[in-house]
Amino acid sequence: MRILHTSDWHIGRSFHGHSTLDALRGVLERLADQVRENDVDVVIVAGDVFDSAAPAAACYSLLTDTLAALSASGAQIIVTSGNHDSAARLGFQSALLRDGIHVVTDPLTVGIPITIADAHGPVHFYGIPFLEPALVRHLWPDAGLRSQQATIVHAMGLVRADLEARGGRSVAIAHCFAAGVEATAGVEREIRQGSLDVVALSAFDGPDYVALGHIHGRQQLSDRVRYAGAPLHYSFGEGDKPRGSWLVDLDADGLSSVTWLDLPVPRSLKTLRGTLDELLTDERFTDSEQAWVCAQYTDATPQLDPMRRLQARYPFCATVMHTPEGRRANDGLTYSRRVRAARSDAELVDAFLIHVREGEGASEHEARIVRDVIDERSLAEARA
Repeated sequence: MRILHTSDWHIGRSFHGHSTLDALRGVLERLADQVRENDVDVVIVAGDVFDSAAPAAACYSLLTDTLAALSASGAQIIVTSGNHDSAARLGFQSALLRDGIHVVTDPLTVGIPITIADAHGPVHFYGIPFLEPALVRHLWPDAGLRSQQATIVHAMGLVRADLEARGGRSVAIAHCFAAGVEATAGVEREIRQGSLDVVALSAFDGPDYVALGHIHGRQQLSDRVRYAGAPLHYSFGEGDKPRGSWLVDLDADGLSSVTWLDLPVPRSLKTLRGTLDELLTDERFTDSEQAWVCAQYTDATPQLDPMRRLQARYPFCATVMHTPEGRRANDGLTYSRRVRAARSDAELVDAFLIHVREGEGASEHEARIVRDVIDERSLAEARA
């Protein structure tokens, strides 16, 4: 049996205020082509199908079109809900979907497999929808579910108990934050705000393969436990991570091989660093002119209207950050102490510049201008 493991589509998510629907549609169309080209039998979508609990109508259209394309390729599809999804909205039409499309959102179905047979016999697919401990502990009141670790351990216990009775090969599908994951700056922090604590790798013992969702970059925690990541880049912290899915082969004895299938990146992500003038003119940044750009300019002081100026060269500049280099050490003096210590008007102006420019006083050129202005003012007052 050949399985394609994908996850975290996040249909409806924006990227720094820009819609990603068209880009994601193109990527998912390519994923459907890969399913057909590789004779995939089962497609797994391991949670976070949508980006929000109340997606817009266009998001449902994209999901419908993608599921139809995958089904037309001859594959069966198993979708589980993630922490971004509304299980009720994602699952309310599941009974009306065409044969071969399975949507798993009900916690009470944990431990009840979707069984699909190949030439070697049955393969049991155990979908585990995202389980928020506070919302599901009443379903298993004796289990003491106070954490993701406890909840996933309980769910996998149900899976193993059923598998022991049935026998045969098996695949588990879950949406959680597993131990051993390599963090992505700016992404895992957001994920953990959703109350997902770490789940030990040992919780997933048993099945031949475990398809995880929730982490946006591909991860291999063991030969049989993996994250596929998101099919699209949703953060500059993910910019250097490939997009794609895992192609999983099962033979008569279980897991046979796992290979990576790359997906196209509609627009690359680049983080550029330099002075504003360098970012605007330096030829070494030419290759980034059509990329999504995070610009970090290193001038000592904030520059005027940097976003507008940068977008003249980089039309897809999404964010600008002022990250000055070589900040002067704090001398411990407050602004009021500098003012009291000033012995002239020029020193008073310099004290103000040091205060508002993070320790940088007047340059030699600026100091000359200040002295000239003060001299002219003094001369005007003397003539008055």
